[in-house]
Amino acid sequence: MPEGGDLHAEPEERRFAKLVNQVKAMMSACLKPEYRGFYGQLVLPREAVTELGEVAEVRRAARAAGRQLGWQVRTHVSDDGTVIIIDDRDPPQEVQRLAARRSADAVAALITRAQAEARMRRTSAPPIRPRDPGEDL
Repeated sequence: MPEGGDLHAEPEERRFAKLVNQVKAMMSACLKPEYRGFYGQLVLPREAVTELGEVAEVRRAARAAGRQLGWQVRTHVSDDGTVIIIDDRDPPQEVQRLAARRSADAVAALITRAQAEARMRRTSAPPIRPRDPGEDL
């Protein structure tokens, strides 16, 4: 019998260690190399969380995995059961500047696309013919 007399402790520890490794792999996969390990964020939809286990266990595993990765982990659970895991560390200035530039480029591209779509809708809409005042009579 294991020390402490709990037969279930060791299998439970192995199961949790496996969960930590699964979550850690997903957290690592979401990293962009150019951000040098900063700006990590993982969004787990409710279905993914259900496959992994209980919400509280997934959050606990995310914190453990984050410590292994050097993250300062924050977790949040949305109303629909989505678990959001983020690295809340302050990145170095050069990484901050790169991320800000990338964000600005993404927003500019989104605005440009929306403007182009609006122009296409305006130019491809059928012309509206003026109503004849006597038409409703």
